[in-house]
Amino acid sequence: MAAVIRFALKVVLMAVVFYLVARYVPGIEVQTNPNAVLGISVTFAWLALLFAVVNAVVGPVLRFLSFPAILLSLGLFLLVINAALFGLTAALSSRLDVDGFGAAVLGGLFVALASWFLDLVLDRR
Repeated sequence: MAAVIRFALKVVLMAVVFYLVARYVPGIEVQTNPNAVLGISVTFAWLALLFAVVNAVVGPVLRFLSFPAILLSLGLFLLVINAALFGLTAALSSRLDVDGFGAAVLGGLFVALASWFLDLVLDRR
């Protein structure tokens, strides 16, 4: 039960991160739905949940296939993978728009750092 609560808390906090990324990173926009039942917060929670699914399903495959590039770049290629996952999330969602690779790298970087920090704080086991 504690794992479910941790996951729900992480999704809610990642929704806040997506809100901050959409607000402060140029080139990333979110079309919110103010007429929804819970309004704008549902849009960001949906994006956080979609990113979590994309990261859990596609992320390991991309990391495995690009392992030589990750090794040669001393891990910097992970930024490209995070940008690809962020862009894939935008492609799967009609609410998230990413204008260019630079915005995807910056957005992916902030989301990855926040996810790493939340994993540290929430003590993932």
